[in-house]
This record gives sequence, structure tokens and C-alpha cells, in this order.
Amino acid sequence: MSCIPCQRAASTKRRIEDLAEVLKTEAHLLPGVKALGLTEADLYDAGLFRGAIERVRGQFSASMYEKRDLAKLILNHMEDVGAIASWNSAGGQNRFDYEIRMPSGRLAVVELKGCLDGNNTNIFERPPHAQEFYIWSICQNPGADPQRNAWSGIHVRLGAEIIDKEKQVDGLIIWDMVCGTVVRPCPKLEFEPERMTAVGQHELPPPCLYLFPRTVPSPRNNPEPAPHSLEDLEFLSAVFDTYECRPEELFSVSFRADYSSTSLVRQTRVMRGGVLVMESDRTPIRRR
Repeated sequence: MSCIPCQRAASTKRRIEDLAEVLKTEAHLLPGVKALGLTEADLYDAGLFRGAIERVRGQFSASMYEKRDLAKLILNHMEDVGAIASWNSAGGQNRFDYEIRMPSGRLAVVELKGCLDGNNTNIFERPPHAQEFYIWSICQNPGADPQRNAWSGIHVRLGAEIIDKEKQVDGLIIWDMVCGTVVRPCPKLEFEPERMTAVGQHELPPPCLYLFPRTVPSPRNNPEPAPHSLEDLEFLSAVFDTYECRPEELFSVSFRADYSSTSLVRQTRVMRGGVLVMESDRTPIRRR
């Protein structure tokens, strides 16, 4: 069992590795390289090839444009159908990305992340005015392993941050433009392809939604608070209703905080449709 139903297509990793090998050994044969007047020695011995690869990698990692464009399309669609009242971008001065006003007047705040296995997952602040707060993972890397990323994000990073720094996170959304494509097939569509939703230029499957604990776990007086129910969270309920989700596909996450000798430890449990799908050992939280 896994804490997310999708997985990277078996052929994707091999194709990426094969292409990488071709680029490493035959980049000097590209017409554009010859047009620049570069020799094989320039590329490999002088390090220009490696420098170019690192530059491209950095540009892909740093760019938020595609993430924000997808989020904009999804939120605009929700506003158009009346699932949310309005939304606005919080701008670069905040450690969160979107403020979303619900029909009831309730305010939800969302922080966008990339693939969840990176240190950037730990960098967020819940603003005091947020009535609901979410992390939304948009992982654009088709070679990333969604099962590894989801568990790393939930247990290794978010769980530790929530307990150690006492940061309240109400829910997690894992959903991006690679979901449901040939490199990352979505099991939800296997027998029901009509569950796709057209949003701008994208055809999106239902998202993976995670209900987090209602309060921050604390070893002494609140070791394992219960997860939210869907009815607690107006924004997550709106996503659930708008994008063809099913109750049996909803995840609930609990964290148990405890002490082992003098170490703060946590145990993570992930349920799907009332069934335990992942459980960790009691893992120490390494304070930074």
C-alpha cells in the first residue's frame, strides 16, 4: 500500500536515463553546438557541457511560472462555478501564495510547493488571519517518484515541522499538470476517463487530498489529535466537489508526538477510505 495511488510509469525512468546518456556522450554532435564553434574538447574537457546543464537545472528549479499558471487556472475555474467567492495572489513578500475567500466569508490560505522531497517543503508560515491553511504540491518533474515524494513530504518534512515548530497545517493537496499523463498515469481514470476536468489547456484528474490534524500534536498534553473531517474545511470541500473526488479516495493523516529518552519523536499514520495504508516507526525529530 502507499500514501498516494499514482506512480511513475515504469518506462519513464529508463527513457530519461537513456536520453541523459545520449546527451552526455553526443551533445557535441548537435547542430547548434557546431554553430557556436564549440569543439568536443570545449564541451567536455573545459566543463562547458556541465555548466550548461547546471544552468538549465537551476532555471527549471527556480521557475514558479508554470506552477502559478496552473494554480491560477484551477482557482479561476472554481470562482467561475461559484465554489469559491474570490482569490488573490499574496505576492512575493509573504511566505504563502494565495488568499481564497469562500462563499461563507471564511478565508483559506495556500502555499505552493514543488516536489515534496526537497528542503523547500519546510519553508512556510501560516499567517495569523488564515482560518484554513494548506500546502499544495505541484511537482513538474516527470521523472520524480510520486510515492517517494508524498511520503517524504508528509512524514519526513511536514510532520516534523508541524510538531517541532508548532505550525498548524490543515490539509495537503498533491496535484499538477503531469498527473494523468503517460509518464504518471492516474489510477482514478483507469476505468473512468470521464472524471477528467478541462481547465484551460489542461485535462486534470481528481486531485489527491489529505486531511491533517485539527490541532498541533504535543507530547505532553495533545499527543495524537484527530485529523479534520472534510466538513471542517470549506476550501478542501470545494476542491473535492468541483474536481470529481470520491470519499473513498480521501486521505487522513495523523501524527503522534512522544518522547524517547530525551528525543522528540513522531509516528505518522495515513488512512485512505478508513483503511491504514502507511505507518512509520517512531522517528526522532532532528532539531535544526
